[in-house]
Amino acid sequence: MYSTPYYYDYSYDFDASNAAFAMFGGMLAGMLIFIMLIVLVIAIIQIIAMWRIFSKAGEKGWKSLIPIYNLVVLFQISGVSPWLILLYLASWVPFIGWIIPLALTIYLDCKLAKAFGQSSGFTVGLILLPSIFYLILAFGKSQYVGPQEN
Repeated sequence: MYSTPYYYDYSYDFDASNAAFAMFGGMLAGMLIFIMLIVLVIAIIQIIAMWRIFSKAGEKGWKSLIPIYNLVVLFQISGVSPWLILLYLASWVPFIGWIIPLALTIYLDCKLAKAFGQSSGFTVGLILLPSIFYLILAFGKSQYVGPQEN
């Protein structure tokens, strides 16, 4: 008697990624929402800090809300030519494009610290921890003294 052998098929329609998403999907979504809320709070605090810095410098605070124009005003507050903002376009140059915007940002932070009568140590803080030091500049006791020459 001839019979066909019976083969066990161990495959089934189960994807491990579906199980992982079902298990961790809710937790990941919750973490993502939490992180987005933290980022939103930090962004709002930074907007308030820039508004205050502009107000301390005698500019209207709403100018800090308009993209690109806020950079023009910040450069003017620092005593830097606003035309140098065009150097930020150099970031599109391959390989070395990051150097010029980085150097320009460091130069702007140096001039901004001097415009508010701060020391070179404060400048290092503006370069390394800008979020914190912009808050200190905005809500601290520093007063705007105007653009300073070298």
